[in-house]
Amino acid sequence: MIKEAIKYIVGLGNTRVEEIGGQDYSTQPMHLIKEPTPAPLQVRSLSGLVEYLQSEFDEDEFDQRMVHVLSPTEVVVFSSFNGNYNRNEYIQAKAMLPVFSFDRFYDSEDFNIKLQSAFVKNEDRDIMLKVVGNIKEEAVQTVGDDGVSQSVIAKTGVATVGNVLVPNPVIVAPFRTFVEVEQPESEFIFRMRKGPECALFEADGGAWKLNAMKNIKDYLQAALKPEIEKGQVVVIA
Repeated sequence: MIKEAIKYIVGLGNTRVEEIGGQDYSTQPMHLIKEPTPAPLQVRSLSGLVEYLQSEFDEDEFDQRMVHVLSPTEVVVFSSFNGNYNRNEYIQAKAMLPVFSFDRFYDSEDFNIKLQSAFVKNEDRDIMLKVVGNIKEEAVQTVGDDGVSQSVIAKTGVATVGNVLVPNPVIVAPFRTFVEVEQPESEFIFRMRKGPECALFEADGGAWKLNAMKNIKDYLQAALKPEIEKGQVVVIA
């Protein structure tokens, strides 16, 4: 073992390059010393990302910046290739969003709170709030369901109860992207079961993501218009 180690150490000083079959070979493995790249800044809003770009804080480090909308919740700013064909990532924006789990049943009280705190106010959201807020717990067992529509017994007046049709599908706008841009509306299947429990199931095949990314791109292009016109910034989605 000691003899082999000594041979290895001696061999380190005798590295040479030889051509064999038209290709260059080294007698020792060699490792590239890569150019350093910075750790990106982290912000939680699009406005923070725009402020960074407009501040020209790292102006001496690059000539042009690419702003890439990766998803409805993440945007990154990076440079062109360096000498090692790596990019410098300067800043990342990741949205802070309320938590709501689709395809999961909530009890009526939690669902009521989530509708008010995690969704943009619109007509269908208010209809669901009215149904969920007035439903009679003992009446959920008498739900009428044809596979598409549902009806439950809920308060229909100050002191009366009656059958109420559960809206389905519903068009609502959860907070799913940066708050600076419009939250895209999409269709959901609204279901109820004993408990009472309520759930929303996505029904647009993820098309809302493309709309959200377009809204982010439009916001950034408007906010960074002077920088874009000067050729300092390019925005893609």
